[in-house]
Amino acid sequence: MPSRKLLTKPEQVPLAWGPRGLVAGVDEAGRGPLAGPVVAAAVILDARQPIAGLADSKKLTALRREKLFDEILAKALCCSIAEASVEEIERLNILQATMLAMQRAVEGLRLKPGHVLVDGNRLPTLGMTSEAIVKGDATVPAISAASILAKVTRDRWCAQVDVDYPQYGFAGHKGYGTAAHLQALQDHGACPLHRKTFAPVTAVVSQALR
Repeated sequence: MPSRKLLTKPEQVPLAWGPRGLVAGVDEAGRGPLAGPVVAAAVILDARQPIAGLADSKKLTALRREKLFDEILAKALCCSIAEASVEEIERLNILQATMLAMQRAVEGLRLKPGHVLVDGNRLPTLGMTSEAIVKGDATVPAISAASILAKVTRDRWCAQVDVDYPQYGFAGHKGYGTAAHLQALQDHGACPLHRKTFAPVTAVVSQALR
């Protein structure tokens, strides 16, 4: 019996491949705040399932970020979210802790990328080639996606801890050194979530010890 011929040619499925293999985007959220962990995310997008509206997370509304967060998790080839704790920030400094969180995010990917694109001008130590791209969260879709995952994750953390420490208003200022946050530090002192090596917190802690 003659073999049947395929009616259509099999198609190769386009993935997020570069010259070195799968390409991941990496970004962080939470370097500047006075409290809480720094969060990093790594994302390998799926070219078969494009995601409309990816952009720098800071330029999106909270509602839009939340919607994109779910869409990224559903459509990306793989994602990973990691963090470096307040204790690690205190011990290493914020730059090195950020690099550590990024490294953990890449290592947590289910698929190993051959190349990593990182937002900013510094690179974590990784086991593959990598490239730093200034303002990459606004120009590289995979970095934009990572930016959104990191930002939403940290914002959700702020909302959770606001329940335990309502006097500081974390849900509103997200840990940044706003006038309201600085006043709360003066009124209530630092809590265990604050980064005591950050100058405004250090000043409050030193004042309390006098």
